[in-house]
Amino acid sequence: MKWLRYEHKGKVFYGFLTDAGLVAAAAGLPWEGAAPTGHTAALSDVTVLAPCQPEKIVCVGVNYLDHAQESNRSLPPEPLIFLKPPTAVIGPGEAIVHPDISDNVHYEGELAIVIKKRCRAVKKDEAAEYIFGCTCANDVTARDLQRKDIQFTRAKSFDTFCPLGPYIETGFDFAGGEIKTRLNGRLVQSSNINRLIFKVPEIIEFISKVMTLCPGDVILTGTPGGVGRMQDGDLVEVEIEGIGVLKNTVIGG
Repeated sequence: MKWLRYEHKGKVFYGFLTDAGLVAAAAGLPWEGAAPTGHTAALSDVTVLAPCQPEKIVCVGVNYLDHAQESNRSLPPEPLIFLKPPTAVIGPGEAIVHPDISDNVHYEGELAIVIKKRCRAVKKDEAAEYIFGCTCANDVTARDLQRKDIQFTRAKSFDTFCPLGPYIETGFDFAGGEIKTRLNGRLVQSSNINRLIFKVPEIIEFISKVMTLCPGDVILTGTPGGVGRMQDGDLVEVEIEGIGVLKNTVIGG
């Protein structure tokens, strides 16, 4: 099932896509068992927003071999994690703002996991019980600031640096699924989720030993090789098989 968060006639709803191509509104949060209200709208008549509003976004770095190679990084012995603030989140169709203090802002297409229920010290064999679904993400990064600071916080945390969407797919098959990023229509990243170094259950086990994950929190699982620079006016698209396409333009700050 594809869940989404959307605006219709000045009000914000959670809902899901129906077989008829309509958006059906739901009462409550999807990961808390939201039930249909009976109200529907044409998808063309709504504004699709970021599919959730996480308390925190936990990211995994260097989690594809080809990205490690292009970054001249050795493979980490355990997941390399960092945080993005919730204020970085934007939805599909919203603009990524290129900060004027950076000359090298990169796209990083990623699979994102949405947490279903409170999660602390979970074993990897139990991790599936805590996953609500998956969505597309772009871990936007000011690469020059990352290298200058020798850590990730500033480079990853600007407002608009975490596009999410368009939908949360609850039936995603973690055994595989193509992940692609296009810049102005040109394919720049192409891989498969099965090439993750640390798989999703391992990631959840590792993170939940460090911090409590809350319902609606998001985990970004890492980007494949092919990351590169975005400039003002660019259109970047992150597509994951079975989920959809996340599209955002880039504007000057």
